[in-house]
Amino acid sequence: MSFAPVYLDWNATTPLAPEVRDAMLPWLGAAQPARFGNASSRHEYGRQARAAIDEARARVAAAVGAHATEVVFTSGGSEANNLFLKGAAACLKPGTLAISAIEHPCVREPARQLRRAGWALHEIAVDADGRIDVADWQRVLEARPKLVSVMLANNETGVLQDVATLASEARKAGAWLHTDAVQALGKIEVDFRSLGVQAMTLSAHKLGGPLGAGALVLDKRVELSPLIAGGGQERGLRSGTENVAAIVGFGLACERAVAHRAAEASRLSAMRDGIEAALSALGAVVFSRAAIRLPNTVFFAFDAIDGETLVGKLDRAGFACASGSACSSAQPEPSHTLLAMGVDPTVARGAVRVSLGRDTTAEEVERFVATLSHVVRDLRNLASVAL
Repeated sequence: MSFAPVYLDWNATTPLAPEVRDAMLPWLGAAQPARFGNASSRHEYGRQARAAIDEARARVAAAVGAHATEVVFTSGGSEANNLFLKGAAACLKPGTLAISAIEHPCVREPARQLRRAGWALHEIAVDADGRIDVADWQRVLEARPKLVSVMLANNETGVLQDVATLASEARKAGAWLHTDAVQALGKIEVDFRSLGVQAMTLSAHKLGGPLGAGALVLDKRVELSPLIAGGGQERGLRSGTENVAAIVGFGLACERAVAHRAAEASRLSAMRDGIEAALSALGAVVFSRAAIRLPNTVFFAFDAIDGETLVGKLDRAGFACASGSACSSAQPEPSHTLLAMGVDPTVARGAVRVSLGRDTTAEEVERFVATLSHVVRDLRNLASVAL
């Protein structure tokens, strides 16, 4: 019996939700009535585009408990992260910038660029569970940082940070705190006000929306210098003609993800726990068992089995997994997240991430576990023969 391929890499990207696609089609000229106006135009076509963007902005804001005027649309999470870090730094005299040691490359790289521009960069240590190290965090606060960025949910381990507490303490120290919430939205409750941050990054394609759409949710009291200058769109913070189709899809994807979040979290966490139980029985090291984490993510390794090799074998068997973050998959080095957690580099090189989503079924998970068992057994047999 043949089976359809199974997608288990939902943290990398998600398929476009059917209702989101349908909402976008008129703005792509693929459904009637076709919509194609420039939102800056003063005629009816432009007004239709502007109204669609306004509606999407309100939906994104509602999904995270923000005001619509605080949502700045971007081309994705990477641009939003760069906009905050570089845009805020441009309005301040160089000082200390602190980021967690497990940030996504689109936070780590602009932070390193700022270090070359005169900022002191402190990478906040994490403990063995991937949570912010309290002692190192206190050292950061003593340095009186101007900017801090700590992700809400890690894209590899799924571990969550207590961003609300960090933001409160950072505010008392005079710092602006930004959080990358790209992996969190749609999987856990995300509330801009409750978190108390000054800025937050979101991305559409992680929750059933289109690629190429994201947002920076920004407290209006924070001054930023734009990365892209031009016609002054997005409160002057992100010039350029808006991608109406992608923005429309983003808004609906946010609304939809929040509406189904609680039920999905319960369903996915049950399947995640089943996978982890099977992994333990197979002798795997499971990295992401912190009590506070995403409901859909499993990060693991087998002793003496290369992660890329295991992912390749699973791919040929019809299961799409990842050997870490998709955005750094071209790098042969072990996961920087695992290294920051103190994992031995040899073990870290074997890391494989499985992430579940709205279309994942219990039957698919059962087949994955059975296939994984066979693949691991075969690889171990090959290793023993080689010895």
